[in-house]
Amino acid sequence: MWNLLKMNNRISILTNRLLHSKVFENYFSMTSLNICSTLIGILLYPYLIRTLGKDSYGLYVFSFSVVKFFMLFVAFGFFYPAMKEIIENRNDIYRKQQTLSAIFTAKMILLLFASVIFSILCFSIPLFRNNYLIFVICYAQIIADIIFPAWYFQAVQKMKFVTVINLIFRLLTIPLIFIFIKNPNDTLTYALIISLSVIIGSFSGVYLLWKEEKVYPKFLRICCLKKYFQDSLPFFWSYFASTIKSESITLIIGAFFNMADVALYDLANKIVSLPRTLTLNINSALFPKALAEKSTEAIRKIIRYETFTGIACFVGILIFGYWIVLLLGGKSMLAAYPLTVIISTTILSWLVVGAYIDFIFVPKNRYYFVTKNQFVAFFSFFIIISIGLLLCKNILVLAIAYSLSGFCEIIYCKYLIRKYRLL
Repeated sequence: MWNLLKMNNRISILTNRLLHSKVFENYFSMTSLNICSTLIGILLYPYLIRTLGKDSYGLYVFSFSVVKFFMLFVAFGFFYPAMKEIIENRNDIYRKQQTLSAIFTAKMILLLFASVIFSILCFSIPLFRNNYLIFVICYAQIIADIIFPAWYFQAVQKMKFVTVINLIFRLLTIPLIFIFIKNPNDTLTYALIISLSVIIGSFSGVYLLWKEEKVYPKFLRICCLKKYFQDSLPFFWSYFASTIKSESITLIIGAFFNMADVALYDLANKIVSLPRTLTLNINSALFPKALAEKSTEAIRKIIRYETFTGIACFVGILIFGYWIVLLLGGKSMLAAYPLTVIISTTILSWLVVGAYIDFIFVPKNRYYFVTKNQFVAFFSFFIIISIGLLLCKNILVLAIAYSLSGFCEIIYCKYLIRKYRLL
C-alpha cells in the first residue's frame, strides 16, 4: 500500500512537471514568434518610412486595418470554443478531426459572405476604388488564417511548429524588401511580399498539421456547424467590439485626418507592441493548464503580477519612448511620442482583462460576460471620442479614448466578478 502511494505521488509529480514544461514551451514559442515578428517590423520601419514615405506607408496601414475587420468576421470567435474542444479531447483523433474540419468549413462559408461585402466596398467607395489593388492584396491574407489553424497547435501545446514556420517566412521577406522596395511607388510590391509570405507559410503549416497530428481540414455538412456557431457567437461579438475599438482609430485618422497621421499612430503602436508581445502571451500559454487545474489563489497572483507588469511597461515607455521614436522615425515623427505614452497604458488593461477572461469567465462558461465587457469598452470608447473631438480635433483624443475605455473594461470585469462571486 505504501509503495502504491509512493508510486502515485511520483506519477503526480512527473505529470505536474510535464504540464509546467509544456506551458513554458508554449509560452516561449508564442512569445518568441511575436517578439521576432515585432522586432523585424521595428527594424524595417526606419527603412520603410523613409523609402515609401509617410503617406504611402500610411495607406498600407490603412488598407490592412480595413482587412482586419473581414479577418475578424471570418474568424468568428471560433478560437476559444474550438481550442477548448481540442483540449478536452486531446487523445481522440476523430473528435479533433471533426473540430478542425468544422472550423475550416465554417470559415470558408463566412469567407464567401465577406468577399461579397468587400467587393461592394471596393466598387462603391472612392478611396477603396482608387486603391483597390492594395486592398485586394491585403485581403488575400485571410486565406492563411483559414487553412492554417494556429489555435489547434496552441491547444495541443505544440506552438513551436507555428513559430518555426512563421519565422522562416517572415525572415525571407527581409531581403526581398531591401531588393524591391526603393520608392513610394513600390507600396503595392511591399504589400504583395507580406501577403505572399503569410499565405505560402500557411500551406507549409497544413503539411505539418497532417504529418505531426495526423489530421487535416476538410469540408463537413453545414448541419454539423450549428454548435460551433452557437458557442462562438459570444466571442465573435466580443472580438467585434474590441476590433472596432482598436482598428477604428486608424480608420478615423485616415478618413478625417490624413495618411501621414496614420503613419504616426502606427509607429506608436509598433513601439508599444514589443512590451505588449512580451506579456500578453502569458495568459494564452497558461490557458490549457488553467482549464485543467483551477486555483483561485493562483489566479489572484497572476492578476497582481500582471498589474505590476503593466505599470512597469508604462513607466519604461514614458522614460525611453522619446528616444525610440527619434531613432525609428526621425525628427519628423516625434509627434508619435505622446501617442506612444498614452497607448502604453493599454498594456495594463489588456493584461488584467485578459486574465479575467482566460482564467475566470471562460473556465466558468460565462462567455457572454466577455461579450458584455467588450461592449462596455466599445460604447465608452466612442462616447469619449465624440465628446473629445467636439472639444479638440486632434489625434491624441483618439489615443486617450482608447486608453480610458480599457480602464472601463477593468472596472466592469471587477463588478461582474464581485456580483456573481466568481473569484
